[in-house]
Amino acid sequence: MNQDRLLRQYAALMSAVPQSVWVLSADGVVTLVAGSGIRERLWHPDGGESWMDAVHPKDRDWFQRAWRRAAAKSSPVDTVVRVRLKENPDRFRHIKIVAAPVLDEEGDVEWVGTAADAEDHWRIRMREKLLARMAAVPAAHDLSEAFLTTAAAVVPELADAVAIFHVRGEPGPGHGLPEGVTSAASTESVGLAPGLPSLYPLDRDILRGADPRQVIETQEARLLTFPPGEPPENGLSKASVRWLRKAGATGVALLPVVVDGRAVALATTATCRGNPPPDVADLNLLQDVFQQMSGPLRRTMELQSVRDKALALQQSFLAPPPAVDGISITALYHPADSAAEVGGDWYDAVRLSADSLALSIGDIAGHDLNAAAAMGRVNSLLRGLAYDSGPAASPAATLSRLDRIVQALDGPSMVTTVHAVVRRLAPRVWRVTLSNAGHPPPLLIPHDGPPRYLHDLTAPDPPLCVTDDLPRTDLHTVIQEGDTLVFYTDGLVEAPGTDIGDNLRRLRQRTEALARAGVPLATLIRKLLPPVQNRRDDIAVIALQARSGP
Repeated sequence: MNQDRLLRQYAALMSAVPQSVWVLSADGVVTLVAGSGIRERLWHPDGGESWMDAVHPKDRDWFQRAWRRAAAKSSPVDTVVRVRLKENPDRFRHIKIVAAPVLDEEGDVEWVGTAADAEDHWRIRMREKLLARMAAVPAAHDLSEAFLTTAAAVVPELADAVAIFHVRGEPGPGHGLPEGVTSAASTESVGLAPGLPSLYPLDRDILRGADPRQVIETQEARLLTFPPGEPPENGLSKASVRWLRKAGATGVALLPVVVDGRAVALATTATCRGNPPPDVADLNLLQDVFQQMSGPLRRTMELQSVRDKALALQQSFLAPPPAVDGISITALYHPADSAAEVGGDWYDAVRLSADSLALSIGDIAGHDLNAAAAMGRVNSLLRGLAYDSGPAASPAATLSRLDRIVQALDGPSMVTTVHAVVRRLAPRVWRVTLSNAGHPPPLLIPHDGPPRYLHDLTAPDPPLCVTDDLPRTDLHTVIQEGDTLVFYTDGLVEAPGTDIGDNLRRLRQRTEALARAGVPLATLIRKLLPPVQNRRDDIAVIALQARSGP
């Protein structure tokens, strides 16, 4: 009698708390013992189905392994797992399951446990976890770095695949996307769960589907759901549809990332391999996560804007070399990789007369818009001084004048440069007089001998802007038909963790091999550049070659 009373009291208590008590027999039959809680909302297996069919496909493997380990060790299970809902078998809810093994009357192991709704708690914890990850998204010089961190934050917890696209231009309602809109998606801005097929090349066409265009224009997220591997052909690009079919996708979420009232990025997520698509709550969480990109993206775009302005300003001063009979001149400028800052490198050549020209190359200390502006001022001053001084002037004297002017005008902290005057001595023979202010040595490539640096035994003079009234020196050489003289900035021979002497030696060897192969001058200087991924600094090169005829 007392025991029956205790059972009634226990049943009354369990009906009042938000959890259900259940028993799993040794033959796999589940019986709900007490409690209301979540049990009325959970899916119940019928016929040949098992309770494991109620578990979310993504959770089944690890949940089965955890259950088997607990059974083998006769230890409790305490975990949160997604379970199918009765009112909508395509939807799942996070349930906290606590269970312990017990022996029945026949000595077989059965389990007794509780099930409680953990959806709200899971979402709060997941939101905190994802937003903490997003706090680490950097304000990078390259958007792909920010995109990569973001994509990694949501795979595989909220999505099986993520691709993030940079949207350029100002879309307007009813006007579609402007011609300038492009995609910045690449392997750096894509996250994929293990086992999924590789994405097709991502290009601007993906953003031109009707559904992505609508999301960008309205700045409202959109969720597309469909049977596994059967995405709609209308609204998405052909490349997207092909991949979604191959991946067995069930849904796609399109989410705009808005910065200062404009959609600057489009995040696309997909659930694949038959996994159920996100619900409204999942979509809201994804929106919160991706909108956290707005701060880093704003800072990144500001950095890119400054860099683009500096690069445009810098390149505006790099005029094409003049034509001088008997000399071929080729020049190039390459910025560092897109994650780096713009420096103050420049080259210049100005015709002084029919038989002479002044040539210079240099580098301003600093890597920003100020450095680019300072480069423009110094380059313009040197160009004017060279033209005013004429072909008979000493380059050392010209650099001394430049040094005094720049210091008097409170110019940059340091400038390295080589300034040269090239004059015809006789047909096919040219005299080169130059002065070097702390710059890497020019490389002479004789037509009939190995390359050599012009001052192997003579250290250059100090850079400009480091001291007052410093005497500077001129160096002299003669070039003849077929000889080549190459001027370059330090980005060609300097790299972190390497010895500049070794790099200069490798440059000379590389140049000799190219010269022996007889490659044209323009090809030669292009082949001297390091691979794009290794360019930590910008590089300027200007080269001249004595030749016969005009």
